[in-house]
Amino acid sequence: MNILKSFSFELPTRIEYGVGICSKLADELKKLGAKRILIVTDKGIIKAGLLEGIINIIKDAGVDWEVFDEVEPNPKDYNVQKGAEKAQQFKADTLVAVGGGSPIDCAKAMGVVVTHGGQIRDYEGYDRITKEVLPLIAIPTTAGTGSEVTFSSVITDSREKHKFGIKNPKIAANVALVDPALTVTMPPKLTASTGMDALTHAIEGYTAKVAEPLADAAALHSIKLITKYLRTAVIEPDNMEARGGMLLGNLLGGIAFSHSDVAAVHCMAEALGGKYDAAHGECNAIILPEIMEFNMNYCRERYAIVASAMGIVYDDVEEGARKAVASIKKLAEDINLPTFKCLGVMEDDLEELAHLSAINLSNDDNPRPMGKEEYLEVFRRLFEKGC
Repeated sequence: MNILKSFSFELPTRIEYGVGICSKLADELKKLGAKRILIVTDKGIIKAGLLEGIINIIKDAGVDWEVFDEVEPNPKDYNVQKGAEKAQQFKADTLVAVGGGSPIDCAKAMGVVVTHGGQIRDYEGYDRITKEVLPLIAIPTTAGTGSEVTFSSVITDSREKHKFGIKNPKIAANVALVDPALTVTMPPKLTASTGMDALTHAIEGYTAKVAEPLADAAALHSIKLITKYLRTAVIEPDNMEARGGMLLGNLLGGIAFSHSDVAAVHCMAEALGGKYDAAHGECNAIILPEIMEFNMNYCRERYAIVASAMGIVYDDVEEGARKAVASIKKLAEDINLPTFKCLGVMEDDLEELAHLSAINLSNDDNPRPMGKEEYLEVFRRLFEKGC
């Protein structure tokens, strides 16, 4: 680490963490001066019964409210536009996002369209948000995306079948109410995939070219927590210590990559998600060990430190780095995540997927330089391993 290298660290979101912390929602709405609330969620959250308590708190606060529940997994541009139209028609002055990364990312993007106009694709990139957006309170129900504390939003272009990102501190949630009790209803498969998503955030955030010291600290503690608690959270869904450990790990991973960046794993996973609407966490879990091996010569020392964060003992840097990769492969196997071909990937699509990965905004921050040919090599390796 270059101890004299300049960096900037900003956390626009205030975090409130604890079991039952959602009871503070009414107070937070009052602080924001909220009068008309649009709740942004998905039908899975409603089916799980997680929205009832939130709505009761909002009712007790004496404010007007409506629900937009049409957010899809890997939120689409038309979800954003429809949600923004509903917010405008209702004259919402505050958004409350309840769910995983999809509702939270969608709500961030909706806030941009409501206040800036146009189509959400107009705001791709880092510096196209020019004024304040609608206030947002984020209430995560999964331990995976870290979206409640990031200032980015990933949306799928439904026509091009390609994911694009919007990143600006103005779109971050004003407040994140982070309650482990809300993650207990997650089924094992979702717990597993979102947990590996969070782990990928931490590892890529730590090894990206733009990593910085405060993000590094968050990433390493995230890795420690997730690798300690993920298996237990999958096997024992009611284990509140494991749920809390995962939610904190997710939170720290979100802080890490938001202030650093993700890299080649996410470039590939977002290509797969855009093309096949595949679960983002599963894609990350499948790709992560392969990219770590591909990157090995460019960040061996950092991978060894990742091994230390996982509690792995080793004699030298080479051994530590190799053990880190092996341990992550074993973790994915232990929680029964699928392999690459099980995603339904077609061999004829590999070149397109490689191209989409290479043009991803995070590609330049991968520790090893990656172009279309390098991505195609990794995709072929994964494809040839079978299902």
